[in-house]
Amino acid sequence: MSAFASKSLFAVVTLAGALSLGGCATKSYVREQIAPVSQRVDALEAKLQDTDGTAKSALAQAQAASGQAQQNGQRIDQLGSRVDGIDQRLTVQEQKRAKRPRH
Repeated sequence: MSAFASKSLFAVVTLAGALSLGGCATKSYVREQIAPVSQRVDALEAKLQDTDGTAKSALAQAQAASGQAQQNGQRIDQLGSRVDGIDQRLTVQEQKRAKRPRH
């Protein structure tokens, strides 16, 4: 290869490299492009945390209501047993009254 061809090849490679590197994005350009997306992600994360807090609060209230419902069900069962006992006693008393002869 001649010295001219060698220098020409070096110049072409150098020029091609300079042109290709000129197309690279700078840090500031990337930050500018990412900033709106980053802001949207931050806003969505805040909404997600708020929604998560609301869901956890609703779950706690539902669990408390479930516990109260179970207690109420147990009390109703106890009262039902007491009413059944009273009803049986009244039935026995009515049967005793019906068997007495009237003078």
